[in-house]
Amino acid sequence: MDLELTPDQSAYRQAVREVLGSDEARAEATRVRTTRGAEGGLLDVYRSLGRRGLLAPNWPEQYGGAGRTIVEKTILTEELIAHGVPDIVHTLGIDIVGLALQLFGTETQKQRLLPPLARGESAAGVLFSEPEAGSDLSALRTRAERDGDGWRLYGRKIYSAKTHLADFALCAARTTEAEVRLHGLTVFVVPLKTVGVTVEPLWNIGNERFNEVTFSGLRVTEEDVLGRVDDGWQVIGQVLGLERTGVEFQAKARRWLDALLDRSGDTGAAAAEGDRLVALDAEVRAARLLAWRCVNNLQNDTVDEVHSAMAKYLAGETARTVALVAAELLGPDALLAGDDEEQAPDPGVLEAAYREAPGLTLASGTSEVMLTLIASTGLGLLA
Repeated sequence: MDLELTPDQSAYRQAVREVLGSDEARAEATRVRTTRGAEGGLLDVYRSLGRRGLLAPNWPEQYGGAGRTIVEKTILTEELIAHGVPDIVHTLGIDIVGLALQLFGTETQKQRLLPPLARGESAAGVLFSEPEAGSDLSALRTRAERDGDGWRLYGRKIYSAKTHLADFALCAARTTEAEVRLHGLTVFVVPLKTVGVTVEPLWNIGNERFNEVTFSGLRVTEEDVLGRVDDGWQVIGQVLGLERTGVEFQAKARRWLDALLDRSGDTGAAAAEGDRLVALDAEVRAARLLAWRCVNNLQNDTVDEVHSAMAKYLAGETARTVALVAAELLGPDALLAGDDEEQAPDPGVLEAAYREAPGLTLASGTSEVMLTLIASTGLGLLA
């Protein structure tokens, strides 16, 4: 695995840092982080990156990208998180939905939907999970009933991040009942700000808002199908594979640990605590190496689901450990929120981490599912 960046890739990282390190970008990131109830949606910093062709670097130029590689995309993700810029809208719209459209979308769909995403002017979401279908998407119940040359969507999706800000989403629905449960699923590109769609908040302890989305007869047609009818599992499998590298999770772990190290230096960590922090730093570095191995796999078109499961598992669990250790070592100081003004260390970074970290062991596949995949496919223990 080659982790050394080319001169061009290093120049790209520097260009991104210049944008994210500007006074305007820092002020915007601080405002979102320190204002209670504020969320990162379509931020000005996204548009600033988009104008420079930096927001979707690995997309083709005709769709608003820069024709670069997944390495540059990974660099952007790391830098967004390192600079405290909310990354969920970018991850959903660019990394997941955008790439899924490039893989399976028609030319009409690509021309209509991709350029606004690349400019930071539009947002997109993913509607897969349901009350009875989380990790097991073959159990989903949202149905698409035939209506002339199209379908009517009925059902409920939950735990959908940022859907209230999104213009459209990828929605998995059952178009055909089949004995093989993974057959008969179709992925639709659905508008969200229209009749037949209701988006309501699902409040949680984290900063990022989840939503419940209900479809009550939204009409879609063949032009809204992503991929092939009844073959949506192929689309879903590809999307999940692209999502599951652990890059964003290890980047969060790195940022949180750096904040903890800075704070520990101010308070004077005991020797035993220092040894613990050194060991934790090694885990964060290991998680980054596993994540970048997945990036290399994608770059070389050799996706390995076991590598992806290992990276996601370690990065998510390590990030959670960092947040818990921070709360343990710093005590009440770690629980000061961003709007606690001068009292909060690193404007509430560690307090927000404590609330966000448990969800990282669930997002992109639970830790239990990752361990099962590693044990079965990787080690052959469950055959």
